[in-house]
Amino acid sequence: MCFTPRHFSWILFMFLLTLQRVAPGGEAGVWPMPRKMSEGSERYALHPQGFSFRYGRDSSAQLGCSVLDAAFRRYFALCFPENTKIFNDDFNIVSFVIVMLCGTCKPKCLFLLILQRYSGLESFSQLIYQDDSNTYYINKTEIEDFPRFQYRGILLDTSRHFLPVRTILKTLDVMAYNKFNVLHWHVVDDPSFPYQSQSFPDLSNKGAFHPQSHVYTQADIRKMVSHARLRGIRIIPEFDSPGHTQSWGKGQPGLLTPCYKGLHPSGTFGPVNPTLSTNYNFMGRLLKEVSTLFPDPYIHLGGDEVDFSCWKSNPDVRMFMKKMGFGTDYGKLGSLYFKNMMNIIETLNKTSVVWQDVFDYHSSPKSLDVVEVWKAGCYMCEVRRVTAAGVRVILASPWYLDQVLIYFCAGSGTEHQKRLLIGGEVCLWGEYVDGTNLAPLLWPRASAAAERLWSDEAQTSSVSQAYPRLAAFRCKLLRRGVQAQPLFVGHCKHEYEDL
Repeated sequence: MCFTPRHFSWILFMFLLTLQRVAPGGEAGVWPMPRKMSEGSERYALHPQGFSFRYGRDSSAQLGCSVLDAAFRRYFALCFPENTKIFNDDFNIVSFVIVMLCGTCKPKCLFLLILQRYSGLESFSQLIYQDDSNTYYINKTEIEDFPRFQYRGILLDTSRHFLPVRTILKTLDVMAYNKFNVLHWHVVDDPSFPYQSQSFPDLSNKGAFHPQSHVYTQADIRKMVSHARLRGIRIIPEFDSPGHTQSWGKGQPGLLTPCYKGLHPSGTFGPVNPTLSTNYNFMGRLLKEVSTLFPDPYIHLGGDEVDFSCWKSNPDVRMFMKKMGFGTDYGKLGSLYFKNMMNIIETLNKTSVVWQDVFDYHSSPKSLDVVEVWKAGCYMCEVRRVTAAGVRVILASPWYLDQVLIYFCAGSGTEHQKRLLIGGEVCLWGEYVDGTNLAPLLWPRASAAAERLWSDEAQTSSVSQAYPRLAAFRCKLLRRGVQAQPLFVGHCKHEYEDL
């Protein structure tokens, strides 16, 4: 069988050949739901002492593939969390075989195939269960699977509350269990600037909640990027501007626009001043540094909720508007700002992502690369407008966790427009979130969105059918040490224990 990245498909469990057969009676399930899953009544005993993961003889990846080697070690522990039981009976040595056939594919293609096998390991691990005597079993199962959308993300906000590195690493683990593949890291905002820049150290020295304890060093970031990579997850940094930048101004004089009350400065500051070339030089140097730490091709530039009132009050900005022939249309000034910012991103060989506000006021919306739709209301109307302009879309509107979750459907549009909808993400903003409550607020609610982004829509449209599967998956998360909140009244065989 040849696995192609076009379909992200794989077949599992056709290699379970030398297992010890026992009587039927097991239960199995995978979240998110696979495209095709055929589960037999036969079940097989799995003994940790005699089980291993290994590469197939003809596989394009072999021992030494860092991503899969590390995944094998992690998933052995996930498959057999209690492997101290001594078996007195004879049992066969069993291997789960990973095969990747990609011919003369390029390294990037091979890496995509490796990530596919990683998701296959997650599915395999979820099918293993224990009986009352704590013996491990798996039912004879065949799965064919691939994701509905290429972009399946979660947004974390580390400006409103600082999230410890350990908390973010744990979140990356649970994202992998749910087959999310993008962490959208909203690093900085008005309340604090926790990113520790080598080029501009005053940004965090003066803008962070605390310049030592509440910052992310470059070593921290490399650790997170590496941790994510080994789990098939991209990290996309967001440095939101020109609004949401009050913390920036504390460490970068002249960056923000002085607001006026009548003819005199009010002593307050608004968004980044888009009329000064020095500010673009600063942004270029900062984003160049950021781009060296985050290898992902995307950088999120923000652009939401820009309050034009400060720009309107400033006489220098008004004079610039007149010089540029913008009249009183401050959306044109915002467009100019983002034209310059996207030029910076292009020189870094990166792709820019912006919030939908930029598309709404931009004088040349077709020049945008990727737009993230986040506002409530008829969000699919906005998706259709953006895709009609030929621009790719990430959808976040249905999955703001401070609002009621919505079961998203793809909506109408041409086939080309549907292809431009590259995926969506769950947004967990930080006003009321820190390391103490992040996990129960995120899981398993984000798991519901994970299935909408991974699985076939027609097969997963029933909430009543999804409920027992999600409840069972939540129990699996508890077994793995995740503080996932309950869906309703009930219990799990293995309740959460503080590890």
